[in-house]
Amino acid sequence: MNILDENIPKNQRQLLEGWGIPIRQIGFNVGRRGLQDDEIIPFLRRQRRPTFLTRDEDFYERRLCHAKYSLVYMAVHKNEAAVFVRRLLRHPEFDTQARRMGAVIRVSSAGLSYWQIHAEREASLAWEQQRTSN
Repeated sequence: MNILDENIPKNQRQLLEGWGIPIRQIGFNVGRRGLQDDEIIPFLRRQRRPTFLTRDEDFYERRLCHAKYSLVYMAVHKNEAAVFVRRLLRHPEFDTQARRMGAVIRVSSAGLSYWQIHAEREASLAWEQQRTSN
């Protein structure tokens, strides 16, 4: 299940839905409006293998890696969120729910940075899928 934070604009959710990407949004059709940051992780643990997509940088932390969910920090302009969500979900490294589980991912126009559960180093990928380590 792909879950958008409330901080992703409605028009971006509508674009994703129009593209046929299964998406839910906190406060709209999952969870409750005004869910606080400290309530998000317990909420995600109760869901079935969610990918949480947010524009809140506080969620890009290694300590938040967990096998039952993935976190995606969208470090892009609010009106580009849908395009980059789609790019992430099509990227060969993260194109399935199983491949995203346990990861905390930072999405930007330059590419992807991410932590995997139990990883000692942050990894990165350019959109051209070139793998490097930081």
